[in-house]
Amino acid sequence: MSSYPTESVIAVYIQRIIGCDCNCSLDILINVVIHKCSFLPYLLMHCVLFLLCSLVFESNQCQNGHTLCSTCKTRVHNRCPTCRQELGDIRCLALEKVAESLELPCKYYSLGCPEVFPYYSKLKHESQCNFRPYNCPYAGSECSVVGDIPFLVAHLRDDHKVDMHSGCTFNHRYVKSNPREVENATWMLTVFHCFGQYFCLHFEAFQLGMAPVYMAFLRFMGDENDARNYSYSLEVGANGRKMIWEGTPRSIRDSHRKVRDSHDGLIIQRNMALFFSGGDRKELKLRVTGRIWKEQQNPDSGACIPNLFS
Repeated sequence: MSSYPTESVIAVYIQRIIGCDCNCSLDILINVVIHKCSFLPYLLMHCVLFLLCSLVFESNQCQNGHTLCSTCKTRVHNRCPTCRQELGDIRCLALEKVAESLELPCKYYSLGCPEVFPYYSKLKHESQCNFRPYNCPYAGSECSVVGDIPFLVAHLRDDHKVDMHSGCTFNHRYVKSNPREVENATWMLTVFHCFGQYFCLHFEAFQLGMAPVYMAFLRFMGDENDARNYSYSLEVGANGRKMIWEGTPRSIRDSHRKVRDSHDGLIIQRNMALFFSGGDRKELKLRVTGRIWKEQQNPDSGACIPNLFS
């Protein structure tokens, strides 16, 4: 989905520049500027450029004074599109001052963000905007797909062929025939639909210092604030022994690598995992069970209490 402003949004900003409170179309406003305002056409075109480029603006100019932004400069192979002179690294500080005076909508306005920011504050907000698309949570390979949660759920199901389950409890078995030869591995992601939300169960093998370990953890398909409304438990065990982890799922805003490296999940050393696997302890056959529950907000204390009976 494009994040470029609509004509109506650009028209609003042109109205602010020329001090017009009419409801004219963008075409009419541009004609007014061109024919009535001798000093504004040049400025206007750059203001529209600022709106469309949606990046921290740095203006470059050729020796003849023709300008364009640093992003567009790379697209024209460092040649001025007007006179074909080499652009070089001459900055147009006057236009950068103009940028400082602009207030622009967040580029995710079409996804619901109502915020407007001074130009040089916009990029910082957009990097943290709650309305920005989510990255694909698939951990088996790098995936550049982004989108909202329903789109990503369909993408995981159709493109990555992940296992999709409904319910708030799970019982999964992870098998590896030669676990001692595995230093880094990622098992297939599993997605659970529970309480009207989606959760991703991860299982990975990696080196923790000098020790080979396995780690299981859950991520919430949504933002961090909503993730705090849920808790989960993971359990592994056999032969009269067991390990239990309880925690809050991390948002998929945090990459699976970030969660893994923060050790925020159930970590099992390889020798213990093989002990839980039974047999001759040469093959990984680890059963991981778990449960997801929703926290209830206590209106009197403001604290969350677990809802254990959902």
